[in-house]
Amino acid sequence: MKHALRQSMGQQLSLTPQLLQSIRLLHLNAIDLEREVARALEDNPLLEAEGDDHAEAEAEAEPAAVELEESYDFAADAGSRDFVDPGVARASSGLGDDDPLARCVARDTGGVRQFVLEQFRLELKRTEDVALAEWLIDQVDDAGYLETSVDELVRSAVAAFGPDGERVRALREQMLRLEPVGYGAIDLRECLLVQLDARDHDEAGFDTAKRILLEHLHVLGSHDHNALAAVLDVEADEVICAERLIMSLDPKPGGHHVSDPQQYVIPDVLVRKGRNGAWVVSLNPLTAPKVRISPFVESVLESASDESGMKRMRELLQDARWLTRGLSMRYDTLLKTTQAIVERQLAFFERGEEGMRPLTLREVADAIGMHESSISRITTGKYVQTPRGTFELKYFFAVRLDGASVAGVAVRAMVKRLIDGENRAAPLADDTIVSLLARQGIHIARRTVAKYREMLHIASAKERREPGPTSHTSLRANAPMRHAQ
Repeated sequence: MKHALRQSMGQQLSLTPQLLQSIRLLHLNAIDLEREVARALEDNPLLEAEGDDHAEAEAEAEPAAVELEESYDFAADAGSRDFVDPGVARASSGLGDDDPLARCVARDTGGVRQFVLEQFRLELKRTEDVALAEWLIDQVDDAGYLETSVDELVRSAVAAFGPDGERVRALREQMLRLEPVGYGAIDLRECLLVQLDARDHDEAGFDTAKRILLEHLHVLGSHDHNALAAVLDVEADEVICAERLIMSLDPKPGGHHVSDPQQYVIPDVLVRKGRNGAWVVSLNPLTAPKVRISPFVESVLESASDESGMKRMRELLQDARWLTRGLSMRYDTLLKTTQAIVERQLAFFERGEEGMRPLTLREVADAIGMHESSISRITTGKYVQTPRGTFELKYFFAVRLDGASVAGVAVRAMVKRLIDGENRAAPLADDTIVSLLARQGIHIARRTVAKYREMLHIASAKERREPGPTSHTSLRANAPMRHAQ
């Protein structure tokens, strides 16, 4: 083997610790950023958080914001929605952990069984009754139904608690009306009846719904409006209202109320419409912690002699400068990225999802002069609050749909609008929706419409069909004649 030396020229990017830290700060979400800043404040004595002594100055100063001139002319009321603050987890009101009301409101310590038990503890005074209620809850299955008959339940309670066990019958009646309503029912009919009685009795279809549950629950499963209308001697429209009311009830009160700890989203950026009609983009101060280096300490270190004891302090000073510059770069990149997104998605902010246009990371990166990877990092896990809701920044990067000049999100919104405005007696088939969209220059396949229906949890045209009142009346009028024949 012959060895030789070759000389070549090339470029190589060396990632300095400062650059690595800046990249990591871009990627952190609001919670991780807060932890990172808190750790830095604890480890580096040269850093300090900007506290109350700067509050008045910040209140007088204008917030960091960018106004965007409108380039679209849409309806005047499109952007006049109220600005909704995000849900933010609040601290407790001072109630101790042993307070039953605090535990009841929390709902996150033991699922539906614990939630029902806490309600019992609020209403029952005797310790014996609480113990009996806890035993009663154990006799309910995961769906929310009693595992045995009421008589057998009473016999078991008497055997376990003596004469006090007779009270289990009254406790069960009380439990049926706690939250979730209907928990502990014997069967589906009792469960739905209890929930119906808890609703407004003046609600459309209430009386008919109660008659259906009491007398004709077996017919309800067939969705035969004509048969129910004939048996109940009411209009078919009233049967439809009653059926909708029944379908809004919960057939499994124990299966859908197991509460997980709630997740809250605090937006990193705020987008609102200014008084002059321009869109304003600003950072959320709650997710933009500010740190600084004490000017006095910095000046002392700069003028200090090169002693061995000052080496460590200068290293801490350099770390503090890197952190403050990294945070400044993060905030600047986040603001510029959001501004570029809003500029390109103005139609969305004015008209909603139907105005969403295709957008890629490269478009935004080219607009602000950064790499696509940086845009990907700054938009991952970052949220923006708008008058139309709170969204992750990634949401605005919509893919162009084949056959259409708009994004798939916009086409999906159009499909929903067409179905919402259809005649229920003659619902729009998927092929019809394809034709209607084609008239607007959007050419997509029928399977695409079907896919969007499934994403929106919308049934097919056949399942959405509701008979008109005229046809119902004529069928009911002919029913006695058929029997006579």
